[in-house]
Amino acid sequence: MAIKKRTTKKRSSKAGLPPGTLVHVGEKTVESVRITFIDYDEQSFQEKEVTNIEECLKLKDTPTVSWINIDGLHDIELLEKLGKGFDLHSLVLEDILSTGQRPKFEDYEKHIFIVLKMLSFSEENQSVEAEQVSLILGPNYVISFQERIGDVFEQIRERIRNAKGRIRKMGPDYLAYALLDAIVDNYFVILERFGEKIESMEEEVIGNPTERTVQQIHSLKREMIFLRKSIWPLRELIGGLQKSESSLIHDTTDIYLRDVYDHTIQIIDTIESFRDMVSGMLDIYLSSLSNKMNAVMKVLTIIATLFIPLTFVAGFYGMNFKYMPELEWRWSYPIVWLIMIVVAVVMLCYFKRKKWL
Repeated sequence: MAIKKRTTKKRSSKAGLPPGTLVHVGEKTVESVRITFIDYDEQSFQEKEVTNIEECLKLKDTPTVSWINIDGLHDIELLEKLGKGFDLHSLVLEDILSTGQRPKFEDYEKHIFIVLKMLSFSEENQSVEAEQVSLILGPNYVISFQERIGDVFEQIRERIRNAKGRIRKMGPDYLAYALLDAIVDNYFVILERFGEKIESMEEEVIGNPTERTVQQIHSLKREMIFLRKSIWPLRELIGGLQKSESSLIHDTTDIYLRDVYDHTIQIIDTIESFRDMVSGMLDIYLSSLSNKMNAVMKVLTIIATLFIPLTFVAGFYGMNFKYMPELEWRWSYPIVWLIMIVVAVVMLCYFKRKKWL
């Protein structure tokens, strides 16, 4: 299992530019930007895909809750129009376009900016794909930005369409919570995949480790480091939202944010456990190699020890002295063989008694 991270365009392209300069740092994953919005309240609901951002700007001052979703970040002109229409800070737009952001939240009084990583598992590539998701929470709207089409929010859309649960009765802060909760819950799915992989690796390490095994262990370690880097800051992010005194987050939403915070702590604990398990597997692999080497050396040492007295006997009677009476005896050859066999048997019995065999 490998994590596929989209970082073809490096941050060096922004070096030296003034703060707030809009440069897309990331991969162009869609040909054209897709804009969709869902506008709702407790009695009404409207869902639409639009071709220009101007239609979404009308939602800024409506009494209903509006969720505007944008798939694709390469259209800087569109983002500038959106920023101007919703009065977004230039640094927010810059962070949206820079896809290597650390998960964080920032309070700009008129709106709250949240950025985090969304993970998904690709069955085709058998890899975990990571993309940056940015959320902007306003007085009556939530704007979400994604790098590509496809997300973990479909259940939330269904709840809004079918008026299930309390989402249609609550404000935009509850919608922002629901989006955060969907991303965090999906981390559990990814971690289950890693858990299965780690269990399989443990069996291989204990049973029959190979050179490929150690490569897989190092790959898992890198993936754990990336997951930790992507998820650890979430604790600070969710905790900051809980403690925020912003009027955009109501008291009724705090208890739900607390639930997401608990899930985040659980995920972090799981990642730390997996990291320890992967590090332990590397120790087991090295110990296994050492045990195999010791077993080989043990066999070779026993064989060499057995042949030491036999070599002595053979060397002694291999000397070409003229006056060696044993050389003239009729039974010398079988007697020497008998002595050598007896010596070998006695030594083997001694090794076995000492539990060296």
